[in-house]
Amino acid sequence: MFQLDPAFLATSEALGDLALCHARLQADARYAWIVLLPRMADARELEDLAPDQRVRLMDEILAAGAAVRAAGAALGRPVAKLNVGQLGNVTPQLHVHVVGRRPDDAAWPGPVWGHGTAQPYAANALATAVGAAKTALGL
Repeated sequence: MFQLDPAFLATSEALGDLALCHARLQADARYAWIVLLPRMADARELEDLAPDQRVRLMDEILAAGAAVRAAGAALGRPVAKLNVGQLGNVTPQLHVHVVGRRPDDAAWPGPVWGHGTAQPYAANALATAVGAAKTALGL
């Protein structure tokens, strides 16, 4: 049975469930950022997914990219580039990051991981980002 690693509860806001993945908005106002977690028990690597699930994951990554762009636009910070990463070195549960980047963001042009400290969203900005992402994802 799928269980969300508690680390995600502390660092992100639930958006909802897609066909394969649970989607969450990363709680870092510096970036429009969605994390996708395939709802598969004990999945740690892409190889743990069946071939049809890997295809579904790619479709959901593309949908998350559109949602990241929608959240960035809604916040007045249009996304210039999408970064997609599947790391899992810190939290081994299989998850994929879809991060909206801008030339004026805190980590540009380097990676977002390990750069500075996450900045919390103001309540109204969080509601705006969540609403835009959910709408784009059809949730």
